[in-house]
Amino acid sequence: MEEVDVEPVVTNISGIRPGKRMGFAWGPGDILVYETQNKASGPTGSGCAFIHVVRKDEDIYSPILRKLFNESHHIFVGLQTIKDDLPSKSKKPQFVSISRNYRSVIRACMEELQQAAVSANDTDMATQYGNQVSILLAIELIWNLCEVLFIDAAPAGSLLLHLLDWVRLHKSDVDEKAKGVLQSDSPAEHRDYWDVVLSYVLQGRLEDTRKMLMKQAMLQPAAKSMYKLMDSLLSKMPFYNPGGTQTLTEFDVKWRNWHEEVDRYLKDNSFASNQHLEVICKILLGDEDVLLEHKELLSTWYYFLITRLLYCHPTVKPTELHYYAQSSMMMFLDSGVPEPLDSILLAAFEFDIHQVIKDCSIALNNWWFVAHLTDLLDHCKLLQSHNLHFGSNLREFLLLEYASGLFTHHSLWQCAVDYFDHCPEFGRVYLELQIERVPLDTERKALKVLRICEERQMSEQVRSICKIMAMRAVRNNRLGSALSWSIRAKDAAFATLISERFLQDYCAKGTFSDLDLIDNLGSTMLLSDRLTFLGKYREFHKLYGEKCFSDAAKLLLSLMTAKIAPQSFWMTLLTDALPLLEQKEVIFSAEQTYELMYCLEELTSSLITAASGSGRPMQEEDVEVTKVEMLRLALARNLASAIVKEGTMQT
Repeated sequence: MEEVDVEPVVTNISGIRPGKRMGFAWGPGDILVYETQNKASGPTGSGCAFIHVVRKDEDIYSPILRKLFNESHHIFVGLQTIKDDLPSKSKKPQFVSISRNYRSVIRACMEELQQAAVSANDTDMATQYGNQVSILLAIELIWNLCEVLFIDAAPAGSLLLHLLDWVRLHKSDVDEKAKGVLQSDSPAEHRDYWDVVLSYVLQGRLEDTRKMLMKQAMLQPAAKSMYKLMDSLLSKMPFYNPGGTQTLTEFDVKWRNWHEEVDRYLKDNSFASNQHLEVICKILLGDEDVLLEHKELLSTWYYFLITRLLYCHPTVKPTELHYYAQSSMMMFLDSGVPEPLDSILLAAFEFDIHQVIKDCSIALNNWWFVAHLTDLLDHCKLLQSHNLHFGSNLREFLLLEYASGLFTHHSLWQCAVDYFDHCPEFGRVYLELQIERVPLDTERKALKVLRICEERQMSEQVRSICKIMAMRAVRNNRLGSALSWSIRAKDAAFATLISERFLQDYCAKGTFSDLDLIDNLGSTMLLSDRLTFLGKYREFHKLYGEKCFSDAAKLLLSLMTAKIAPQSFWMTLLTDALPLLEQKEVIFSAEQTYELMYCLEELTSSLITAASGSGRPMQEEDVEVTKVEMLRLALARNLASAIVKEGTMQT
């Protein structure tokens, strides 16, 4: 993912042969470079051209990250069901819960990627997995901070507690180090012992600090009173309880009293004989110089910020955060240049939501994060004032970009449909354009695409899909499938064409294929005259097979006299009438026989005209002439029998 108004990354392409030119193909997922031959340069050389993939979004092709896209899709759809008319306060717990669900999916994918990186035999794959883990770590870090500051919107007092949890969650290496210390034969003498103790203090984990210090106190009986004093100070440090009865002002007074007590012991040199305890005491007082001396343990400026707030400004208000964040970053980085992640987190501490989204859009390698976070923030009514110049808002723009990327994948495109559905301004237009690009590899996939279009009443796309599938079926000589698709598309012209093919096959083979489809046409046979004839002609055969000769005769005659049957098929119909004419029982009445005779004469005259037009007179040995003579004879016999029968009945 690249910003359009910055310099593009230069990609060196090797392998382009001398005398060749380059062509480009741009798509939503790939940019391809391929060799072309200049016509003026003469005949092409031997060998095939090379195709170079310049850029490709690898994330959607990762099986592990596909789980992230699929799971977050379900969360996204659930979020859209929250009603806008509910009061904001009642929706806040739901939004926080949804945010945590997103983060749990991120963490699950991250853990799976870490396992894959460890077990990967290929170095390149291990590196790729490692890079993806780093990106997900940054994404979760940013998302969690946005949850604390924007979605949960913790007030003064509670804010610091949430920020402490944020740091502890993302700075978990101290637990691994502590595990190694505690499993050693003598934890208090382990080389990492004091690093673990100080890390606990820096994270505000004072109970864990006290437990670790007890191990050191047992080794130094002479300093027992000093360790006991430190334990007392650690146990007395007040932490704000949001659910308690204590007000923020009362907590602040209590904390200041404790802070003054710690300061008094430090000035009294109570810990002067123990360097480590004195450092802990200075940290408890929020000594910035001492904190900066332990940069390696803090590792980041935002960890330094939270520790600084914990021991200097525990009742910090959200509106004051930006000041402490800016100064902490400057102090920690000194003259160093901030990384993109630093700028994003600083923007969050400054409550500049739009800058966070913009910087993430530039720094991260896909639209997943910014699309889902922006959607959630928009539901929290935090982005309502930010519209883009072309009519859409920021939420919709990012969702459209993300969903467009999903459409390049062979299975994730189905998830993208729901994202387009929840973009009221341009979602339908994007869906109509993207759905036409889905390759209809199988009939099953085509039916999926068709169902999506039908549910959204996208009639033009429905017709297009059905026509494509019908043409493909015709090319594969699957007439039943082709007819089914053309009926579904309500394409009368194509249904007529396929019906003609059915009739041609019948004339050639004497039987119908796909009888189940033809037998169950129902009202759909009215789509075209030729399809109506096909259905009725099949109905004639069924009546004949069931020995309902009278009904079969009426139907056959109506097909000809009502001009439903094409004249080119009349000879076949008249030939089908022969067995009925030769029955012992008279089937056709005299009037019906006259109508058949009229049809035969009309057909004969057209055959003579056609023969003279071709310059070849009809010969007696022609098959058509023979059929005509047989029909005339049969009709004459049937007419005589019918006249006798009807005359007898009248008398």
